[in-house]
Amino acid sequence: MARCDGNVACRAGKRGLAHLAKGTPTGERSLSPPPAAGSGQTTLTILNAQTLFSWPSSMSWTDVFLHDITISGDKVAGNESNMAIRRRFFKDPSLDFFLFGPRGTGKSTWLRQVFPDALFIDLLAPDVERRYLARPERLSELVAAHPEAGIIVIDEVQKAPALLDVVHLWIESPSGPRWVLTGSSSRKLKRAGVDLLGGRAVLRSMPPFLAAELGGDFSLPDALELGMLPVVLGSKNPADTLAAYVALYIREEVQREGMVRDISGFSRFIEAVSFSQASVLNTSEVARECQVSRKTVEAHISILEDLLLSWRMPVFSKRAKRRLISHPKFFWFDCGVFRSVRPSGPLDRCEEIAGAALEGLVAQHLKAWIDLGSPSASLSFWRTPSGTEVDFIVYGPSVFSAIEVKHSAVVRRRDLRPLKSFREDYPEARLRLLYRGRERLEIDGILCIPVEEYLGQVVPGMALP
Repeated sequence: MARCDGNVACRAGKRGLAHLAKGTPTGERSLSPPPAAGSGQTTLTILNAQTLFSWPSSMSWTDVFLHDITISGDKVAGNESNMAIRRRFFKDPSLDFFLFGPRGTGKSTWLRQVFPDALFIDLLAPDVERRYLARPERLSELVAAHPEAGIIVIDEVQKAPALLDVVHLWIESPSGPRWVLTGSSSRKLKRAGVDLLGGRAVLRSMPPFLAAELGGDFSLPDALELGMLPVVLGSKNPADTLAAYVALYIREEVQREGMVRDISGFSRFIEAVSFSQASVLNTSEVARECQVSRKTVEAHISILEDLLLSWRMPVFSKRAKRRLISHPKFFWFDCGVFRSVRPSGPLDRCEEIAGAALEGLVAQHLKAWIDLGSPSASLSFWRTPSGTEVDFIVYGPSVFSAIEVKHSAVVRRRDLRPLKSFREDYPEARLRLLYRGRERLEIDGILCIPVEEYLGQVVPGMALP
């Protein structure tokens, strides 16, 4: 059964079972696995067999972890329409591994679903964090006391970087357990000089949902407004959860870890850099908007990247036949997060914001396709100094696709010009134009696909549509 170290209950994300330990006797808590069909109730117990609460056997305990629930007395209440467990495309690498990803992407939920018998150490629990910060060697004592534990999961390992030295010793032991380490920030690990176990554990990342994971529940209009974060889509109040998401990050990560001195200035930077979504990043312009130095803006962008909240996409320049720009594009990791931080007012054009969100949604799907199934491929864009641009170039051993995205219900011939220019330099590339219409068309040898149809066919490990 799944166990938690210390005197706190197993927790997933920021809600659910996080506070169940309050008022219960000190001891190790455990979740009993789902009973056989028809057996009645599933119970959460502690080792002295005291029942904390139960829920219908039609719900597995992973259902409870994934979705918003409230604890009232000895019962669990939830929105059953949101209770479906989603199959994720992320696959167990069958090795010791780091699993990085922003908070709310479903890392802990996936781990508890795939490794129900693992020993979990949750560093989000303040008392657990304090104990391991004070005595990292306590981890070896815990492992020695649980020889039956074949897999040990340390959640949010960046909160106690010194634990990696202990894990390193155990990984080199031929009789040691398998280790899975999750994190939502690499900044503290870098600052502590940690070498991520010297390459002895592979690195993996957990993206937000893909359209194909949601299947028939995927809605393009909803995705453009709310994004694809599991913690948002599984919430009873998705808009409120999304609105609080970045504020929570700033409070719990940036402010708590002392990453910047001026939190209000960093918040202004968040708003200013949101205008760079899906655009060539001009740090000088952002610095002027925030009235800070360019060096400060670069430092703030590095913080966002270390927190896995944003990333930069380089220019495609392989075998270039013409002069190209050299500055990267900027993307938030989720288009819903972008929408939540992007200010809007009477002078802002809705289609401009929606267009940047759409391009971001396509970008996060292509990035996930590479991260989860084609790590040797790369994602970039192509742009000449005159402004001719192709939004995405996916290039790898078995793929060479040029993809243009248009927030329009019709395809105009001028929309095809960037792809035609790219074809002149790279006739080998497969050309795609994604748009908001409903018909699949082929115009001048370029396949035009409804963007909702295209995203639903982006499946890691399979060829791009």
